[in-house]
Amino acid sequence: MPAFAIDLDRLTRSETTAGLKDALTQGARAAVTQLSAPGGFLDNEKVRIPLPDSLARIEGALRWMGMSKQADELRTAMNRAAEMAVKEATPLLVDAVKKMSVADAKTILRGPDDAATQYFRRTTADALAERFLPIVKQATAKVKLAEQYNRFAGQAAQFGLIGEQEADLDRYVTNKALDGLFLVIAEQERAIRANPAKAATDIAKKVFGALK
Repeated sequence: MPAFAIDLDRLTRSETTAGLKDALTQGARAAVTQLSAPGGFLDNEKVRIPLPDSLARIEGALRWMGMSKQADELRTAMNRAAEMAVKEATPLLVDAVKKMSVADAKTILRGPDDAATQYFRRTTADALAERFLPIVKQATAKVKLAEQYNRFAGQAAQFGLIGEQEADLDRYVTNKALDGLFLVIAEQERAIRANPAKAATDIAKKVFGALK
């Protein structure tokens, strides 16, 4: 057992909170850096955003009609839009860490492997979606098929042919971008829990080492 693996109850409140905040800030920044890089979404099978099901079902017909280029451009634009939008996440995630209470910290440390990720989703998802949406709209507007899809999907949703989440392409991409972000944050969280030595600061190593 590592030398820093001590009983969590012996840590002071300030140590517990400071260590957790350091680790969460580290994980959030790493996730954003990874996803906002070129290909962060497009080249990662775990988070790559596919065409909405309603469009994927007719993709073959689109290609048969000579619209292969448009379909490929839309898929690429969706993922590039997510990569650009995620760049805006860091300030909101860091602010959520700063506002974390001692009770929140204890709950997260004693919770499941994704307890911190759940905290991030609960406290930042709405604000992140609001921040992401305009960026996504600007990116997808460059692809004419996106406008056509929104028009078609909006009509289909009225008749219950597709779900509300797929009725608007920009909101679909925004939601998928959020899912990808929280998935990678969860990976970062699990990595630090599994190996506290990966934490960037000594206090974070000490706190997560106490959980081993």
